[in-house]
Amino acid sequence: MTISLTVPDPSEYDPFYADYVAEAGDIPVLDQLAVQLDGTVRLLQPVSERQAGYRYAAGKWSVREVVGHVIDSERVLAGRALHFARRDPAPLPGFDQDPYVAEALSDTRPLRSLLAELDAVRRSTLALFRSLPTDAWDSRGTASGVEFTVRALLFIIAGHELHHRRVLEERYLS
Repeated sequence: MTISLTVPDPSEYDPFYADYVAEAGDIPVLDQLAVQLDGTVRLLQPVSERQAGYRYAAGKWSVREVVGHVIDSERVLAGRALHFARRDPAPLPGFDQDPYVAEALSDTRPLRSLLAELDAVRRSTLALFRSLPTDAWDSRGTASGVEFTVRALLFIIAGHELHHRRVLEERYLS
């Protein structure tokens, strides 16, 4: 079943995420989320473990750490969507990506393991969003002191993965 959602208005998310929302575009975003992971996995499957440890500059994440970051970010954003869809009024804290990447220890794991986890997280994210009633898409909540809608979080998840895939293609695997 295709769920048609309009692109969120800028009032539905923090301006920091505008590029991710734009990256997701206006095609049926749930359908896009279901297929775009295949492109990311296809891109990374041939990467050797040595290549997966590559950093294009000092202080930048490795390929494995980028994948770990996408996993953690999707979990956080989907958790926010669940919180807001269930109309929980409690505000949620911010998400500082750098400590998460450091604590995840993704560079100690095989890339294949990270890709399997990314697939499992994506399946869970899709199950959550596909289960939502129509009126949940416009539900709002606060995270990091900013109001978001559930719909905006879906677009952010889609655009975030596409952003990092492009970074991987351009700076890591070219």
